[in-house]
Amino acid sequence: MLNFARGSVALAALFLAGPALAQGKPLAPPASDAMPPVELTISMKDGKPVCEPAELKLPADTNIALHIVSSADAPVTITAPGQFENGLVLHADGDLVHVASEKGYTVKQNGQGTLRLRTMKAGQEEYACTSTRKADAPFKGKLVLSPPAN
Repeated sequence: MLNFARGSVALAALFLAGPALAQGKPLAPPASDAMPPVELTISMKDGKPVCEPAELKLPADTNIALHIVSSADAPVTITAPGQFENGLVLHADGDLVHVASEKGYTVKQNGQGTLRLRTMKAGQEEYACTSTRKADAPFKGKLVLSPPAN
């Protein structure tokens, strides 16, 4: 009977771990152990979202905590090519919802939250903040990923 119980526990552990293991291989260790907090603010001007800073500078290949605060009167989706895929997002909390395409996060109206994520390798990408009310007029900024200082 004891062997049956052990087998059941092991089987249950495999089932519970299955979805976590199915998300792909684990990330390599980050280039830096620092997890710098960074704040991104969203406001509205003339019915269009404005994200600050316009040039978002982050250390590359590093775990960061991105705190997002929105005073916008509509939900706003933040996107950056490749950055918000499941493999790079470590945790999200607050008023943030991962979009189905994995290309971004929607911040609820007047919402805030924290995204803990691994940044991509060094380089530059465009990032955008798009209001659900004016999808044809996104704010476009620059995501600058620099090699981290060790």
